[in-house]
Amino acid sequence: MSATAEPKTEEDKIVRRKLSDQVLDRLRAMILNRELAPGDVMPSERALMERFGVGRPAVREALQSLHNSGLISINHGERSRVNEVSAATVLSQSDPIARLVLSAAPANLEHLKHARQMFELGMIRVAAQKATAADVAELWAIHAEQERQLGNATAFTEADMRFHIRLARMTENPIIVSVSEAMLGWLFEYHVGLLHWSGKEEVTLAEHARMIELVEAHDVEGAVAMMERHLERSAGVFEAKA
Repeated sequence: MSATAEPKTEEDKIVRRKLSDQVLDRLRAMILNRELAPGDVMPSERALMERFGVGRPAVREALQSLHNSGLISINHGERSRVNEVSAATVLSQSDPIARLVLSAAPANLEHLKHARQMFELGMIRVAAQKATAADVAELWAIHAEQERQLGNATAFTEADMRFHIRLARMTENPIIVSVSEAMLGWLFEYHVGLLHWSGKEEVTLAEHARMIELVEAHDVEGAVAMMERHLERSAGVFEAKA
C-alpha cells in the first residue's frame, strides 16, 4: 500500500485566523452571554490586550468590527459602549446589501413593492384592531403636516413615510416597525415617486384620511381594502432612478 497521503481537500487545510478575528469572536460572545450588557462601557484597550494576550492593533480592529456591525458605539474622546441589539440594528446592517440588490436588477423593485403590499395589509389590520384615541390623534396630526407640505415633494414624501410608520407602531411590534422603516427607506432612497407622484397629492391625502376614519372606527376589513387600493394605485408609478 502506498504511504502517499490522499490529496488534501479544502476542508483538510488548516487556516490560521487573524488575531483580530479571534478577539472579535471573544468580544461578541461576551456581549451575547450578557457579560457585557447594553449600556455597559467596554473594557479599555489595555485591559483587552492583557486579557487576550494580543497587541493593540488586533484589539482596535476587533472593536472597529463591532462598531461597524452595530454592536457597540465608538465616539471620539469617549469609551466605547455596548448597544441594545434589536431588529433595527440587524436591518441597518443589511442596508448596503439591500441597496446592491435593488440596484442589481429592476425585477427586485417589483419584489419589494409586492412584499411591502403584503406587509402593510397585515399591518393596518392589526392597527385597526388596536387603535386608541391617542393613535388616531397622531395620525391626524401627521395628515395635517403632510397637507401643509403640498408643493414640497421631499417633505410631503417624508410625512407620508411617517404616516405609514405610525400605523406600524400601532401593532406594538418592534420588528414590524423596524421592517417598515427599512422598506420605506430603501424605496425612498433609490426610487423616484416612492410615495409622491405629480398631480396625485390630493388623492393621497384623501386616501390617508379615509384610512384614519376606518382605523378609528375599528373597521378592519374596510381599512385593509382602503390600504390595498392605495398601494395598488401607487405601484404603477414608481420609477427607478436613472
